[in-house]
Amino acid sequence: MITRQSAAPARTISSEEAAALVRSGMWLDYGVGICQPDVFDHALAARRHDLENVKIRSCLTMRPRAVLETDPEGRHFHSFSWHFSAYDRHQHDRGRCHYTPQHVGEAPDYYRRFLAPIDIVILKTCPIDQDGYFNFSASNMWHRAAIESARLVIVEVSPTLPYACGHQNGVHVSEVDYIVEGDLQPTPELVNPQPSEIDRAVAHRIAAEIEDGSCLQIGIGGMPNAVCSLLQESGVRDLGVHTEMLTDGIVDLYRAGLITGARKTLDPGKIVYSFALGSAALYKAIDHNPDLVCHPVDYTNPPRQIMRNSRAVAINNTTQIDLQGQAASESDGHRHISGTGGQLQFVHGAYASPEGKSFICLASTYEQHGQHRSRIVLDLTPGNIVTTPRTDMMYVATEFGLVNLKGKSVAERAKALIGLAHPDFREDLERQAYENRLIPRGVSF
Repeated sequence: MITRQSAAPARTISSEEAAALVRSGMWLDYGVGICQPDVFDHALAARRHDLENVKIRSCLTMRPRAVLETDPEGRHFHSFSWHFSAYDRHQHDRGRCHYTPQHVGEAPDYYRRFLAPIDIVILKTCPIDQDGYFNFSASNMWHRAAIESARLVIVEVSPTLPYACGHQNGVHVSEVDYIVEGDLQPTPELVNPQPSEIDRAVAHRIAAEIEDGSCLQIGIGGMPNAVCSLLQESGVRDLGVHTEMLTDGIVDLYRAGLITGARKTLDPGKIVYSFALGSAALYKAIDHNPDLVCHPVDYTNPPRQIMRNSRAVAINNTTQIDLQGQAASESDGHRHISGTGGQLQFVHGAYASPEGKSFICLASTYEQHGQHRSRIVLDLTPGNIVTTPRTDMMYVATEFGLVNLKGKSVAERAKALIGLAHPDFREDLERQAYENRLIPRGVSF
């Protein structure tokens, strides 16, 4: 789909010539994950002393950004992220990266309605194909909308990116202003840690709830991916996938023949996703594979889309939950650590799906400053952001159990969540619940 027309035919220029197009005060967009530019970034960093107040939007940065590394005091460049990676989080701790709240599935609308015009969009893409398109690889997200909103479009071509089949997953050469030859760095990988015993214990509880024909959304993290490992042992069949993030765990299920998509209403037979992060094996599975289709997030994430597949199952992490069922999944007090992402949209969509289920999972405890602490608490840490409200919470799982909070009173919720806490903390939590009248005395459940 061609929606933008460049003023002149696309011209190949050097990264230095491309960086010379940037002026002080401009807004740039670097795109998402594996689509973020590298040679342009280094060339722009080399111009730092010529520039002031250049603002750069990005998401899930997978490599160090030269514009930030060479400007530690933020005199020239400012970074704004839609969702933090570990690197973005580190830059936020240094005061160099700033979070922008969003439901990920709404991002294309933000670009079209509220952010236009962007001065320059710079995306890493696959080389031009036989139809004249530069494929976005496995990171479609909102790139089409950003291009439509841009005054200038630059593509940084990299032959090492996997070519991802999908919908609106590329930009036509007629929409491009300049082409920059990229480097031969391999596609950045996201290391998948081995699931811990706690991860596996939680995953066992969730996997037992997944039925034949379920349509999966798997969030980022060891715990949701542990569910994928256990599903290979469970005997479940004819799974489908409609997800935001494509993970190694999903591709492992695909290779094992457990994902057929045969019972999906929307895109039967296809694994639908919006971006992928993982191992080289994941990227190899994506490359030119028509079974795996990469769509923009306003296709994958709206609840009205998710609910079209029966038995939608959403599996996501949180870091803290209070006794009323509020989940804080993106901050530690005022320290931002990730983002809202698609969690709440998939919680809504899975609940609305016929026979759908939403799971929020967490380990019951964590270690901080040498202290053993509970993730299930009376009150959320001051400053913590509520990602999933209590009214939207369905299943909650820890290594100690799984409960469905739908239809439960505040008192019933508190009792149920205390039962999911580590035994070391249950007595204090119950006392706090009584003292704060979450649980009335004399009532048994």
